[in-house]
Amino acid sequence: QVQLVESGGGLAQAGGSLTLSCAASGNWFSISNMNWYRQTPGKERELVATITSGRRTNYADSVKGRFTVSRDNAKNTVYLQMISLQPADTAVYYCRLINSLYDVWGQGTQVTVSS
Repeated sequence: QVQLVESGGGLAQAGGSLTLSCAASGNWFSISNMNWYRQTPGKERELVATITSGRRTNYADSVKGRFTVSRDNAKNTVYLQMISLQPADTAVYYCRLINSLYDVWGQGTQVTVSS
């Protein structure tokens, strides 16, 4: 079974930066596509960034040029580096692991950006 644990959320000022981490248990990480989502109250969960098992990346238009997703297969960890943060980036951020056997979500980590 796979479990995901996010960390790195917190409070940042506008223009600041944070890096989120998502650590996966189990042996399936390297063959999995990893996604970062975010959600604010009353809104649907939004896909923010994707990194495939082959390390191809894709980003939502709202974060392009500011967020970078990366992975370390040796550590079973995916990262989301966020710079030039804006109050609109305030949300709970979730990671998601997808492969042929598993579709697993983390518990989420709160990111709050003050103006």
